[in-house]
This record gives sequence, structure tokens and C-alpha cells, in this order.
Amino acid sequence: MIKLTKLREDIRNVAIIAHVDHGKTTLVDELLKQSQTLDARKELAERAMDSNALEQERGITILAKNTAVEYNGTRINILDTPGHADFGGEVERIMKMVDGVVLVVDAYEGTMPQTRFVLKKALEQNLTPIVVVNKIDKPSARPAEVVDEVLELFIELGADDEQLDFPVVYASAINGSSSMSDNPADQEHTMANIFDTIIDHIPGPVDNSDEPLQFQVSLLDYNDYVGRIGIGRVFRGTIKVGDSVTLSKLDGTTKNFRVTKLFGFFGLDRQEIQEAKAGDLIALSGMEDIFVGETVTPSDHVEPLPILHIDEPTLQMTFLANNSPFAGREGKWVTSRKVEERLVSELQTDVSLRVENTESPDKWVVSGRGELHLSILIETMRREGYELQVSRPEVIIKEVDGVACEPFERVQIDTPEEYQGSIIQALSERKGDMLDMQVTGNGQARLIFLVPARGLIGFTTEFMSMTRGYGIMNHTFDQYLPAVKGEIGGRHRGSLISMDSGQVTPYAMGYVQERGQLFVDAGTEVYGGMIVGEHSRDNDLTVNITKMKQQTNVRSSNKDSTSVLNTPKILSLEESLEFLGDDDYLEVTPESIRLRKQILDKAMREKSTKKKK
Repeated sequence: MIKLTKLREDIRNVAIIAHVDHGKTTLVDELLKQSQTLDARKELAERAMDSNALEQERGITILAKNTAVEYNGTRINILDTPGHADFGGEVERIMKMVDGVVLVVDAYEGTMPQTRFVLKKALEQNLTPIVVVNKIDKPSARPAEVVDEVLELFIELGADDEQLDFPVVYASAINGSSSMSDNPADQEHTMANIFDTIIDHIPGPVDNSDEPLQFQVSLLDYNDYVGRIGIGRVFRGTIKVGDSVTLSKLDGTTKNFRVTKLFGFFGLDRQEIQEAKAGDLIALSGMEDIFVGETVTPSDHVEPLPILHIDEPTLQMTFLANNSPFAGREGKWVTSRKVEERLVSELQTDVSLRVENTESPDKWVVSGRGELHLSILIETMRREGYELQVSRPEVIIKEVDGVACEPFERVQIDTPEEYQGSIIQALSERKGDMLDMQVTGNGQARLIFLVPARGLIGFTTEFMSMTRGYGIMNHTFDQYLPAVKGEIGGRHRGSLISMDSGQVTPYAMGYVQERGQLFVDAGTEVYGGMIVGEHSRDNDLTVNITKMKQQTNVRSSNKDSTSVLNTPKILSLEESLEFLGDDDYLEVTPESIRLRKQILDKAMREKSTKKKK
């Protein structure tokens, strides 16, 4: 006798996936507003799901968030995922928690590298897709071509016939409108089309709540009151507050504990609940050392689920306690013990991060999924009051079948046609291979390359100046391939290095600016060995940036001539990381970002350079 699979019709679990800035989070806001979930008196902030300050500033989602809305008697659990590949570890685990995905694609930009990345993850998990073509109100929208691009991408990624038969909804999340027609004039001021499509097309979870419990942790949270919180899905059975259960650890051991609290998600709140059953997405507390991928089961029926695969880090940097002449002036937490404690606490919630000790108690090797992943960590620590130093990012070389391999990125560039020649040349020098080139009718070109990840370190600034700011570059990790021999890319110019400590004077700036581009303004405090600009040649040059004008009673023939000072280029954190050379450090404090040489003393630095040569 065949046992029929029973599905829960009162619930749907979906993830919203998209490339950065295609409108995922804005869409979730509208779904929250137009469902029967939020109190009518409650004002919803713009991009309410991006609650982290850095997310609000940069307009990107860094951490996956979950919410739930009520629509016509059905609860829809929605997971808003990061669009950036550096946070791919979050996306991958989310896919395990849901039964379907809503793929959001910009009606003008179409499919982008991260669209490919997130969709590939969804199809690998055999999830049911729905496509939402967003920003249909844009004058430049081209919905029909975009749907064709999406279909091509599905075919390219090996989607099966069922997945290829995806429904398409056309929407403008910012206006809260949607329709089943690609004509912008047919837009209705409602999100009902999206809700109805989710309920009709995405299957409910399997209802096997009468079988033994299986709950797997996909995300981690931390709370000072209840400690570590495991967020995940009940795949089978029922779980209640007070239950004695067993946690199957990643290393094969087991631990028994009692469930002290269960939380469900509703709107923007996490609410305490007494029990949950198969298909529910919940948070659970009561165990201090729970990790992503571990399974909670009954003590008399220990049957762990397969461990979740998490993408390995591809980039590493050395983090150090700050030891510059200005150390301890601006930060609240400055000792190596405090920095180490903070890095270890980050591991509590970020499973894509690795922190390794070195021979020195003041140095740690921190590995992550990309430059953005690590720069977000540095910026977060800086805002929390930490002082630290970091080295130049390096790619992680991995051995595959006895061959040294390095990470390669798939790069997509949209640029005016006139700049394509210089871009092709620049990426060829960085050992990139061009995979495709399309020229659109409006003078724009789309170039697709496969480039070693180390070839892209420090390329963004060069790319922006090369395209006068008109080019758009997106890249995502593609695969590990045999390592390319020799140096790739990097800066072709040297640094201007301060000779002494003191304040930058306008008089000295007038002389030094002839040698290159300055990074400091008049009045800035500097120290010997600090990098104050970029030299116009390929060697480092030590300069006196603190020189004062001599006061004499002799009138000089050129006393009335005044030098016009150029505006210095003040580097952001990301630009500073890109500028770093092999023998530089970046000093980061709550108030300042300073580039410096690892060896501050000029004579010792020159001796060290000679030795290397």
C-alpha cells in the first residue's frame, strides 16, 4: 500500500532571492504592509528588515532575516536573503529551510552574477521557483527580454521541466503594485498577485508531525539574556517547551538538554511559543554550544540530518592589535585580549568566518568569503570602539587532487562601449579570460570574464577611474582552478611616506603635492612611517609633510606667490584596503583610518627591502 504524503496547507516557507539592489528588501516591506500582519497603527520604516546600521547605510542585506505574514488564513514564512556572494554562506543554509523561492529580477538590468549565484543554490535544492520582475515602472524597463534572460539562465543552470514552468509576476515594490501582465499600465495597487502565486505554486511543507522529532539549525543568533539561539526548521515531529532532547554535534558526539524557550516569527517580532511542529520555522534556546548544521532529536530516537555544507573562505587577512605611535588614543578596546575576544565572539554567529592564532599573541589570521565580508567585520569592530590593524588581503590557495588551486571569480561589467578596450586590456593583464561580450543598441557593452580573485584585489578604484564612474562591475565566486603563476595586478605606483611626526602644514603640502596625490589634509596629525599619499612613480618616497615656513626678516623675491593646494583624496575603508601593499598595514580606530608601513623607521625599512631583493 502506497503511503500518500500529507502536506500542511496552512503554511508556506519561501526565500526571497536576488542580485544586490534588485529590490528584495523593499518587496518584503510591501508584503508586510499589505498582509493582515502588522498593527494598522504601526509605522513601518523603509527597508525595515535591514535593521543593522551598516545595512541601512549601504543599502544591502548582510544577514538573512526571517519574518512571517498572514494572508487569507495562510501563514507565509518569508526569509530575506543577502544578494551579495560574500554572504553566500547565509543563502546556502536558507535554501534548506524553505520549499520555494521568489526570484526578484530588475526589469532593466536583468540577470546579474549574483542572480546566477542565488538561483544556482535554489535549483540545487530542488526548490519551486516564482519569478518577480521588479521595477516595472522604470522608463527603461524591458520585461519581455528580461523574462527570456531568466529562462536562458534556468536552462543554463540545468533546471528540470517543472522548474522551467515558472509563473511570472510583474511588480513595482516601491509603489506597492503588481500584476500578471508585463504592461506597466496594468499594474494594480496590491501585492495580492504575489501572495496568490506563492499560495498556488509553492507546496506546503510535509506534515509528518506524528513521527520522531528532527530540527536542524541553519542560522545562529545571540542574546545576552538567553545566550546562543539556534534558528531553523522542524523537518519532522513536534517540539515543546520543557522537552528533554538530544543534540547531535558536528563531531559525532551527542549532548542532552532541556528546551527552555521556543520562539516563532510574526511580522517583525519574535514571539514566545509553547510548541512547534513539522514545517515550522522557529528559534530555540537552552543550549550554550549549538552550531549551524547540528540536529535536535528525541533522546530515544537519535537520527541526525546530513550536515549542512558551508562554502569555504576564499580570502584571508592578518588582524593585529594596534601598535602604532598613536595606539590607544581613540579606541575603547585596544588590548590584544579584547580584540581576540571580539573575533571569537563573531564566530558565534558567522559560520563562514575562520579565526586562527599565530606564533604572536597579538596577531590572528582571519579568513572570510571576500573583501566585503571582511571589511564589514572591520567596520563593525571600529564602530564598537575597537582599535586594530590589518594587512593586505590574500587569496587562500587550496590543494585539489595534488594541484595548487586558487579561487576564480565570474565578473560581469556593464560599460559604455568607448571604455571596453581599456577594460579588456586591464583584466587581461590580471590574467582574466573573456567569456562573452554583448553590445546593446544604446552604446552599452556587457563583458563577462573569469578572473583569478587576487587579480580583482585593488581593481575597483582603477576600474572606476578607467570608466569615469560610468562602468558597473559585479563579481561572484565561480570555482577553484589551478593557480596562475607569477604576480597579478596590484598597484603600479609607490607611496608617499611621512618622515616625521607632527601636524600636516599647508606650506609642506604645496611642495609634496607635486610628487603625487595626497591622502591627508592640513592639520592632520601624522607619524613617521605613515603613508600620506600615492607617489606618481613606482617607488616609495619619504617626504617632509610637517615642514613649517621659516620666519625671517629678509624679504624674499617670491614672497607674494601663493601655491594653490589640490584637494586631498580622503580614502574610505574599502579604498584603503585596496591600496595596501605587501609591506603595509591599515590602522583602524573609531575615529581614524590610517595607512602605514609595517616598518616605520626609514633606515630599517630600506635595509629590509634590500634584503628581500
